[in-house]
Amino acid sequence: MRTKTWGYPYGLWLPLAGILVDMSVSIVVVDDDSGFRRIARTLLTARGMRVVAESEDGTSALAAVREHRPDGLLLDLHLPDHDGVAVARMLRNQDPPPRIVLTSTEQSFWSTDELRQAGIEAFVAKDRLFDADLQALFGKMP
Repeated sequence: MRTKTWGYPYGLWLPLAGILVDMSVSIVVVDDDSGFRRIARTLLTARGMRVVAESEDGTSALAAVREHRPDGLLLDLHLPDHDGVAVARMLRNQDPPPRIVLTSTEQSFWSTDELRQAGIEAFVAKDRLFDADLQALFGKMP
């Protein structure tokens, strides 16, 4: 009797190994739109990252970061209770701070320097998220 395995030669070993290695980058997705959170989760997971929590406002985002200690945060600019820049400022003193990518349907009117001072790595418009190099933006710092 032949035993079926999950490894070579069935083509699952190498892709699975690559996914397991890349999934070490943990992300919290923060957006008040559940549809966008679902899309972002799918996109991040497809790019080899692990979404550990989703939050719909700034207060729950802060709690999720305390609980999960993620590597990164995909953070909406416009939240019901705080704006994304204020949330980023509250998180910049974490040790280590998560890498924060700010998103919005509108272009950011903050300069790159202002965003960096708030602890934000980058701004990506929501309609450009699919094309963004999310692995580079959220990759662990050396």
